[in-house]
Amino acid sequence: MRLILTETNNYMTNLLEIKNLNVEFDTDEGRILAVNNLSLSLKEGEVLGIVGESGSGKSVTAKSIMQLNPGNTHYEDGGEIIIDDENVLKFDSIKDLKKIRGGKVSMIFQEPMASFAPAIKIGNQMVEQLLLHKSIKKAEAKSISVDMLKRVGIADAEKRFNQYAFELSGGMRQRAMIAMALSTMPKLLLADEPTTALDVTVQLQILQLLKRLQEKLNMSILFISHDLAIVKHMADYICVMKNGKIVEQNTKKEIFINPKNEYTKELMSFQNQIRNQNYIEKKIVLKIENLKVWYPIKKGLLKRTIDHVKAINNLSFTLYEKETIGIVGESGSGKTSLILAILKLIESKGKIIINDTDLSKITSKNLKKIRKNLQIVFQDPFSSLSPRMTIEQIVSEGLSVHYPSISLNDKYTKVKSILNEVGLNYEETFNRFPHEFSGGQRQRIAIARALILNPKILILDEPTSALDVGIQKQIIDLLNHLQNKFSMSYLFISHDMKVIKSVADNIIVLEKGNLIEKNGNSQIFNFPKSNYTKKLLNSVFN
Repeated sequence: MRLILTETNNYMTNLLEIKNLNVEFDTDEGRILAVNNLSLSLKEGEVLGIVGESGSGKSVTAKSIMQLNPGNTHYEDGGEIIIDDENVLKFDSIKDLKKIRGGKVSMIFQEPMASFAPAIKIGNQMVEQLLLHKSIKKAEAKSISVDMLKRVGIADAEKRFNQYAFELSGGMRQRAMIAMALSTMPKLLLADEPTTALDVTVQLQILQLLKRLQEKLNMSILFISHDLAIVKHMADYICVMKNGKIVEQNTKKEIFINPKNEYTKELMSFQNQIRNQNYIEKKIVLKIENLKVWYPIKKGLLKRTIDHVKAINNLSFTLYEKETIGIVGESGSGKTSLILAILKLIESKGKIIINDTDLSKITSKNLKKIRKNLQIVFQDPFSSLSPRMTIEQIVSEGLSVHYPSISLNDKYTKVKSILNEVGLNYEETFNRFPHEFSGGQRQRIAIARALILNPKILILDEPTSALDVGIQKQIIDLLNHLQNKFSMSYLFISHDMKVIKSVADNIIVLEKGNLIEKNGNSQIFNFPKSNYTKKLLNSVFN
C-alpha cells in the first residue's frame, strides 16, 4: 500500500482550540505555574508558530496536547484542549489518549537521537507505530514506512529502514523522525524545535520538506521555535510567549512589520546585531600556514592506506590581538579537525605558530605552557562540565594544573573574581553543581573556567547554538566585554550565520576541508563571492 497525498482544499475550520489553559508542576518549593491562562486556535491546513525563550511554556503547551507532561503536572479546572470536539483534558485512560496520540496528532521532538529507541531499528519503530494506530498487516506497515522514508528525501530507504538511529546523520535522523510522525497521516503535527541542531542548509531542506508535505496533506502544524527567522519561513500566524503567557499574537506579516509588544521587538533586535570592528592588525597571536589534516583510509588484511580523507587541506590564516575570526561551514567542513589540530590533539602537517612559537618544534613539556594561553569553550556546557564537581572545583581546576603551588587564598580570590566577571555571584554559585543552573548560566561557568588562566586565545566551539536568542545575546555581549578588557583573540566556530554576523571581524568559510572564502564581515554578508557562501547565506536570510 502506498500513501496517497491529496492537495490542499480551501475549507478551513478550527482543528485545535485551547481555552484558558493553566499548567502547574509540583516541585520541592511548591507549585510552579508554567502556562498561564493560554488561549489559541489552529485551523485546518494552517501553520501556527509559537516563539519564546526557554521557560516560556512552549514545549509544555505542546506536550499538554498529547498529555506527555510528567506525573507532577496539574491542569486547573476550566481549561480546555479541544481536538475534533473532544476535550483532551477530560480523557482519563490510555485508551482515550490512543485516539489522538500518533493517530490524529503526531509530534517531532527536538533531538531525534534521544527520541528514537537506540536498540531498535528505525523501520521497526515505524512499523510498531502503524500497527498500533492502523488496522493493517505488518507487510503493509513496512511498505508504508519505506514509502514515507522515500517521500522525506532519504536515499536508499530500504537500507535505512534496517538501520539504527546512531547509524544515520543528524539531518537523516530528523527526516526519519518526520517520516515516522507523518506515516499515520495525522491531522495535526506538533514540531518542537525540529531543526535546532542542524546545519543551515539541512535546516532549510527540513523546513521546505515540512512545508511541502503540510500543503499536500492539508495538515495543520504547531511549530515551536526560539528562532524568529525559522518561524517566519514556516508560519501563517505567530504567538509570542513569555513566562507562560502569550504576550502577542498576530499574522506573520503584522508580527514582523509592526510588532507591538516590547518583548517581541527585543527578540527581533537580538537577531539583527552587527559586529563593530575593534582590533588593529598589529600583533599576531596565531598564524596557520599550509595546515593539513588528512585521515588515512585503510583496507585489506594488512590495513594498507589506499587513500585519505582530507579534513583540512592547505589552510592558512592569521589571527591578531583582540580579533574575532568566525569559522563557518556545514558538518564535515573541517571545523572540528581545525580545532583539534591547533590544540595539538591530533596529528597535522604545516605550521601552527602561537605567539612566535612553532608548535611543531616544541616538546610535550613546553606544550603545557602554551596551552595555558589557549583555552576552549565547548558547545554543550552540560556535557563539558563534570556533574560530580562543584562550580568552585570546576573553575579552579586549571589553576591546580598550571599553578600547583598556588595558595588557597589566592585560588579563592581568583575564582571569586572571574565568577563576578562573567556575571555570577560567588556566594550563590561556588558550592553548587552544574545541573542546578540554567543553560546560559552553565555557559558562563564554562567561560569562567577558560578565562581563569588569562588566555590570549579563546576557541569558542558553537558556544551559543543550544541557547535561546535572548541568552545568546547576553553571552555574546559578555564575550565582547571580556575581549576588550583582557585583549583576547577569538576563534568562533558556528554554523549559525546570524551569530557569526554579530561576533566576527573576519570570516573563513570552509567546505570539505578547503578554504572557500576569507574576507571581512561586511564583505562576506553583503558581497559574497563563492556560490557556497551564497548558499549558506540564502539558507538563513532568504
